[in-house]
Amino acid sequence: MSIEKALRIWPQYILPHHFLSRFMHALTRIRGGAVTRAAMRAFAKAYDVNMQEAQREDFEAYESFNAFFTRALKPEARPLDEAADSVVSPVDGIVNQAGAIREGRIFQAKGMDYSAEELLGDPGLAAPFMNGEFATLYLSPRDYHRIHMPCDGRLTQMLHVPGRLFSVNGLTASSIPRLFARNERVVCLFETPLGRMALVAVGAIFVGSIETVWAGEITPPAGRQIRRWHYASDDVVLKKGQELGRFNMGSTVILLTEPDAVDWGEHLLPGNRMRVGERIGVLRKK
Repeated sequence: MSIEKALRIWPQYILPHHFLSRFMHALTRIRGGAVTRAAMRAFAKAYDVNMQEAQREDFEAYESFNAFFTRALKPEARPLDEAADSVVSPVDGIVNQAGAIREGRIFQAKGMDYSAEELLGDPGLAAPFMNGEFATLYLSPRDYHRIHMPCDGRLTQMLHVPGRLFSVNGLTASSIPRLFARNERVVCLFETPLGRMALVAVGAIFVGSIETVWAGEITPPAGRQIRRWHYASDDVVLKKGQELGRFNMGSTVILLTEPDAVDWGEHLLPGNRMRVGERIGVLRKK
């Protein structure tokens, strides 16, 4: 690692991640009137946010910065690939990595990987994915921050796994070992046409909270123990493209599927930009 890169990475090991993120959680919910709207406009200009896609295009319609940041989009802004065999992007974001889970290991960056067991927080939950497929999608600050279903699914279990809150941008992902398995995360497990599927919402510094449509705000939590929720057969059933949850500030989503379930093809090459509802793969014929 170069000296310049080290100087940018190593301060993250000593930053008070959770304190800063809880502060951001509170700050972005302040109803500051003209000051808040000025911050929204400055952010939109700096990150080239397209407000014409938003259901509410006027900054005056948002009472807090977080309401603006997690804004809903017009349905026509993200057309859904409705083909029966398609798997669609759950988020707007950049493909970090995608490919095979080799003997339970998930590729992070050159020279670095981590295990499905530590990512999911439970060795037993990782067993179905040991030689399956994964996809890692990074959301930058400019991106739409709601998460949608990549295919039809029934929720079976959810876990909140406490951890650090390192940044998850490209520089950090290529420098901090086991990054996604070290950060705080919410693990959602589904039964789907792909078989079992895990969708992992990974927290990051300044990600004030992660929410789901069925349980509301999951983080910030109290305590440092893994929390677990089990769901009955019809508690939470979601269709492809339906909203699943949201990040309050930016982060990363990781998908895990069973072996021989999906073919990413050329859809998920590292560096590709994907949008919600866009095809990222197809079901493999059994």
